[in-house]
Amino acid sequence: MLRFLILSGYFELMMYLQVSGKLDQYINVHYRYLAILSMILSALLALVQLYIWVKSDSTKEKKQMNEHESDHELHEHHHDHDHGLTKPSQRLVAYTLLALPIIVGILFPTVSLDTTIVEAKGFNFPVSKESVGDPEVQTQYLKPDTSIYFNKSDYLDQMNQLKKKYDGKQTIKITDENYLEIMELIYNYPSEFIGKKISYEGFVYQAPDKEKENCFLFRFGIIHCVADSGVFGLLIHMPDGVNVKNDEWYKVEGTIQSDYYEPFKREIPAVEVSQAIKVEAPKNQYVYRSF
Repeated sequence: MLRFLILSGYFELMMYLQVSGKLDQYINVHYRYLAILSMILSALLALVQLYIWVKSDSTKEKKQMNEHESDHELHEHHHDHDHGLTKPSQRLVAYTLLALPIIVGILFPTVSLDTTIVEAKGFNFPVSKESVGDPEVQTQYLKPDTSIYFNKSDYLDQMNQLKKKYDGKQTIKITDENYLEIMELIYNYPSEFIGKKISYEGFVYQAPDKEKENCFLFRFGIIHCVADSGVFGLLIHMPDGVNVKNDEWYKVEGTIQSDYYEPFKREIPAVEVSQAIKVEAPKNQYVYRSF
C-alpha cells in the first residue's frame, strides 16, 4: 500500500509542477519530455502496485480460510512480499528515502531568484566552483560555460558553428531562446562582437565598488538543471538621466564595447546603452540553454 501511495505521490507532484509551470525552475525546459516520461512511468508503476496489493489481500483472505495451510507457508508468503525488508526499521528508512523528493516538493516552495542571491554570494569570472558544496557542480556567473560538457575539440566546433549564425549581423536581438548561447559567444570572442548593436532585457543589479556603481543587466539561466544554474549578463552604461534600481526590469538597446572592470582586473564586454525602457518582469524569469 505504501508503495502505491509513494508512486502516486510522484505522479501527482510531477503533474502539479507541469500544470503550475514550476517545473521550469528545476530543469531546462528542453528536457521537459523526461519529466513527462517519469510521470507516466510513475502512474503505471502505481497501478501495478495497486494490483499487487489487491491481489495479495485477496489471496491472504483465501489462505486464512483454508484450515490446511501451515504457519510456515504464511511466513514464507510474508517474507516474499517484503523482498528482504523484514525489519520495521529497514522499511521505514527505505520508504522515507523514496518519499523524500515528494516531501521536499511539498514543503519547500519554489521562488524566483533576484539580486539578493547575487549580493549574498557575489559573483566571479568566469566560474565560481564553490557552488553548493559539491566540487563536481559549478555555479556560473556572467559567462555561460558549456565547455565542461564537451571535450575541447567538440566544444570549439560547436562555438564556431554558433558564431557563424551571427558573423554577418550588425544588429543582434537577444531573446529567451538564444540568450545563453549569445552571452557565451560574446565572452568567448569579445573582439568579434565589439561595435555590433544588441537588444535584450533583464533585471538590474548594481555592484558598488570604491569608486563608482557598476550596473549589470542580468538573467538567471539554467544550462541543464538548477545544479548548473547561474546569473548571466553584461555590464551596461545607461544614458545620462536614467536612474535604475536593483530588480527593476529593462529592455535595452545599445552597442557592444569593451570596458576595464576594476574588481576583475581585466577587460570585459559591456553595452553602451542608447535606449532603455522599463518593462514588467516576465512570467518565467529564467532562460535555458538549447543543444
